[in-house]
Amino acid sequence: MERRDFLKGASAAALYVNAPSDLMISSASAKPVSDKNWDTGLVRHILPTVSDSEILIKLSLNQAQKSPPILRIGNQVVIGKMTDTQGEFWQFFAKNLKPAQTYQLSLKSQQGAQLCQPWDLTTFPAKDSNPGQFKALFISCVGGHEAAGFLPNEVRNRLLRRALSFKPQATIVNGDHVYWDLLSPSTSKVRYGGNTEQAIKIAGKFDRAGLVLGADNETVLKKAVGPQIASVYGADFRSTPVFFLQDDHDYFDNDDAFDEIITFPPSYFMLQLARATQSMYYPEFLADSNRPKGLPYSYAADRPSGVSESFGTIRFGNLAEILLYDVRRTATLAGPSAVCVDIEVEKWLVNRTKSNDVQNLIHCPSNPPGWSAGKWGEFYPDVLGDDKKLSIVTPKPYWQPGWLKQHDRLMNALSGNQARTPLVISGDMHSIALGSMQRTNNFDLSKNPINVALSGTGATYPGGWPSQGWRKTPALPSQVLDFSEEIKPIEQHGFTLVDFTKDKMVLSFFKWDVKTQSVEEIDTLMPFHVKELPRAQG
Repeated sequence: MERRDFLKGASAAALYVNAPSDLMISSASAKPVSDKNWDTGLVRHILPTVSDSEILIKLSLNQAQKSPPILRIGNQVVIGKMTDTQGEFWQFFAKNLKPAQTYQLSLKSQQGAQLCQPWDLTTFPAKDSNPGQFKALFISCVGGHEAAGFLPNEVRNRLLRRALSFKPQATIVNGDHVYWDLLSPSTSKVRYGGNTEQAIKIAGKFDRAGLVLGADNETVLKKAVGPQIASVYGADFRSTPVFFLQDDHDYFDNDDAFDEIITFPPSYFMLQLARATQSMYYPEFLADSNRPKGLPYSYAADRPSGVSESFGTIRFGNLAEILLYDVRRTATLAGPSAVCVDIEVEKWLVNRTKSNDVQNLIHCPSNPPGWSAGKWGEFYPDVLGDDKKLSIVTPKPYWQPGWLKQHDRLMNALSGNQARTPLVISGDMHSIALGSMQRTNNFDLSKNPINVALSGTGATYPGGWPSQGWRKTPALPSQVLDFSEEIKPIEQHGFTLVDFTKDKMVLSFFKWDVKTQSVEEIDTLMPFHVKELPRAQG
C-alpha cells in the first residue's frame, strides 16, 4: 500500500459500542490531546514515571548541553545526570515527594535559560490511602522505524494522543519499543532487521566487540532507536507516568531457535544495547517496599537509587496494583527446571498475588498467556505445522517444558486468590483479544477463571500481523488450555483502557483498521467492546 493511499484511508466503518450506562469513558473527549500550545523548546522527548514518593524522568534535547540541566520539581532542585556521552540525553530523579501531589516542573540550563515550557506531574496516592478510581492505558509493540514500512510516526502519535484524551493516570507500554534485529536468521535481514542494506544506510552497523556508549555504536544506537521512540512519543506523555516493559525485540533480536543459534537468553551485547536504550529513552521501575531489593537487574550501581530494570510495580493506593515482568532477560534453557523469570521473581509475584492488602491486582508479563502462534519463545509447546494449524503432538524444537510449569504455577496462584477477580494483560501477539482460562494442564481454574487480554498494538507493519507473516495463522488458544474467547484475536491497531474501582474493573477495547478507516477517524475512536469484571466475593 502506498503511503499516500494509507493516509487517505477508506470509507468509515460503522462503530459498535457495547458499553454499560455507567461506563467511565465519555464521548466528551472527542478530540485528541494536542501539544500545539505547549512550547517544547529544545526538548525532543520526555517520558516520566512516578510512585507515591518518587519521580524519574528521561528526556532528550535537540541541542547537546555541556553542563547538566536543572529540573525544579516544586521547591526541590534536581541536577540532571547525563545518560549518553554527548549531553543530549538526561535523567532526573527526585525522592521524598508527597503522595497525590501535583508538582510544577521547570527545566533550565545551568545559565538559567528555559529549555521548555513548565509542566505538571502528579505523584500516586500513598499505599494506605483509599482512592476511588484509577485509569490505566495498555498498549504494546509501538516500535518500528517508519522508513521500514511501520505505521508512520504521525499516525502512531495520533493514536497515542487519542488514548491520552481519556486521561489515563498511568500508561503501560508492553514491549517491542524497538525493532532492529541483529542475529536471528529469520528476521535480521527482513524489513526490521538491523543487517539489511536499508538499515545500515539509515543508522550504520553495530560493532559487537565495541563499547555501546562512547564510540561509533552510540551513534548507530541513536539513529536506530530515536525515530522509534523519541519521534513517536515526543513530549505528549510529560504529565502521564509511563511504564515501559521490555520484550524480545528490545534486546535487538527475535525469540528464535535454530541449530545455528538460539537468541535468548540475551547475549552480553544484546543486554548492553537493551540497558543503554532504557537508560537513555524511558524510565526504569521505581522502588517498591513489597518488591525484594535483590531481584535480578535491580539496585544496579549505574542506575538511579533503588530502581529495577525488568520488574516493576504500579501501586495506586490500596485500590490497584499492577505487576510488570520481563520474561526474556532471566529465562533459562534448563529443560524441566527452566524458567521464564528468575525463581526469586516468581516468589515475589506469587506472594503479591496471594496478599490481600490491595483490592485489585493484575499481572502484566511481556509474553502473553492464553494464545499461541507456534513461536519458539512462548510459554506453550504448540507447534505450527505445515498445514498452518497448531499441534502439541510433535515436540517443539528447543522449547523448554519448565516454562509451562512456571506459567502454570503463576496462573494457579492468580486463580487461587478467591478474594479477587484474576486478570492478565499482555502484548506481543500484535492483536486485540479477550478470553477466559479455566484450566491449564492439571490445574483446574474453573472456580475463579483467569481473564486474559491482549492490549492491542500501536505500530505493526502490514506483514507483522500473525496471520500475514510467514506463520500465516492468527493467534489461537494453546491446546494445553481450556480457554474460551470473548474477543477472538483482532489484527488491527488499538489500545485498551482499564478503569479500577473498589467494586469492579472495566476494560474498554479500541481498534482502528488501517485498511478501511481514515487517519482522521482516530480522533473520534470509541470502544468497540467493553468488559465489566465485578470484584470476586470469595
